[in-house]
Amino acid sequence: MARCIFHIDLDAFFVSVEQTFNPKLKGKPVIVGGDPDSRGVVSSASYEARRFGIHAGMPLSRAQRLCPQAVLIRADFPRYRKASNRFMAILADFSPDLEPLGLDEAYLDVTGCEGLYGSPSNMASAIKQRINGELRLTASVGIATCKVVAKIASALCKPDGRLEIAPGEERAFLDPLPIGKLPGVGEKTEHSLKEMGITTIGELASLPSDAVKKRFGAVGEMLHSHARGIDDREVEPPGEAKSISQELTFARDTVDRDSLEVTLHNMCQGVCQQLRGRNRIARCVAIKLRYADFETITRQMTLSETSDVTGVIFAAVRQLLGKALAGEERPIRLIGVRVSALVGRGKQVRMFDSEVHKPERLDRAVDKIRSKYGPAAIKTGDDVF
Repeated sequence: MARCIFHIDLDAFFVSVEQTFNPKLKGKPVIVGGDPDSRGVVSSASYEARRFGIHAGMPLSRAQRLCPQAVLIRADFPRYRKASNRFMAILADFSPDLEPLGLDEAYLDVTGCEGLYGSPSNMASAIKQRINGELRLTASVGIATCKVVAKIASALCKPDGRLEIAPGEERAFLDPLPIGKLPGVGEKTEHSLKEMGITTIGELASLPSDAVKKRFGAVGEMLHSHARGIDDREVEPPGEAKSISQELTFARDTVDRDSLEVTLHNMCQGVCQQLRGRNRIARCVAIKLRYADFETITRQMTLSETSDVTGVIFAAVRQLLGKALAGEERPIRLIGVRVSALVGRGKQVRMFDSEVHKPERLDRAVDKIRSKYGPAAIKTGDDVF
């Protein structure tokens, strides 16, 4: 039996949620985002706003220039998470094999379940009706034998659409599509492919696999398979987070090393507090820098021993920052910290452990005070004022 995979994607999710609370916004160009005076970006735009060229990730200042009459709404993430939880609960009623992708989209493996509705198409209609009836939102559904084809199908039938690709028809569906429609093909990869004369998914699929792998490595091998409609990935329920990260966009670009280190130290505190709260320790540490010209770099290192100690993580981050900034004078727009390769702690820290565990006990004591009285309630000797 061929698999039956749905990709369900809510249409203009943040905007649509706001429109359910204020129906007067329907039919108008609406933008949901951050603060336009603090380098905010567009999180979601109504289809009326998109006609002006506005899209997610665009600076709000530019979006307002493109469409001065647009209604700007500050993002309300608690509201969106609540709607997302209800959305996922509806999907879980149709199949237990559910893989959320962010707040507003998910894969659903309905193999064997779709017969209850007569056909996959009927089942997709039932899902859409529930979403509209209970949440007053619209969704687009792609139906195929694998994830990648289902995702492309849902994108092509937006808004409020349903598109089914029958088993065996994957290549006929994919071949004429622009190469940029293939998930995983970003701007740089698309540019490289076009330099090779590849402009459609079918042209990529027709290349020898070895040639694509030689040019793009393992990622190229995956893209080549996906271009041929081959995708064996399972629909997987959400698991435990594989990494923890924080990042910040500065109000003004900076080259001040002290300011960068203060910011990074605060991020390390937050990341390590999350690690300890989940009883996890990390093996890998990374920093992310985005310069004023939007070039983004990451630098990563593996710790000699796994840790959740703020001082240990910050020492690694500081070392990575020094290497990244050596000989570099460009102002920095964004900075971030990530810890990964997470594993469970071997044991709990006890009050009378050896000297080695004093930093761990201090961090946990600080965590308790801050969780009770707020993050500003206590400062350690390492904090920079």
